[in-house]
Amino acid sequence: MRVIFTALLLVVMAFLSPAAAQEKFETETLSIESGSGTLAFTVEMARTKSQHAQGLMYRRSLAANAGMLFVYGKVGRHAMWMKNTFIPLDMVFIDASGSIVTIYERAVPQSTNSIPSRRRVKATLELRGGTVSRLGIKVGDRVRHRIFE
Repeated sequence: MRVIFTALLLVVMAFLSPAAAQEKFETETLSIESGSGTLAFTVEMARTKSQHAQGLMYRRSLAANAGMLFVYGKVGRHAMWMKNTFIPLDMVFIDASGSIVTIYERAVPQSTNSIPSRRRVKATLELRGGTVSRLGIKVGDRVRHRIFE
């Protein structure tokens, strides 16, 4: 009986763990035209509310040329946070024309502080912390992706 209870408990815990409920994300490419040239990234697309809620939570790493693009249903002022996110991230807020309007670098892992766009945006690009500085990405740079066409 004890073995059956233990086995059942393990099955229930597996279904309740964060990894069990993970959303699936399609990947696409985007580029940023900056003063240092054209920079290419492979990004996971977060389009739905459940994908937005999960984001990069529970990840332990993110490749140097990877990220996640949060696409909003409505252009507006949006905010991000780092709850259950274990890696520092740079957040790049992008308006409807594809212009970078706000950058927040090295967001603190697991913080529940709100990180606001400060301006009306259509999307937010999350990159590995330090990427913006390393590549010289600046406000005013242009993001090229089909959602901004």
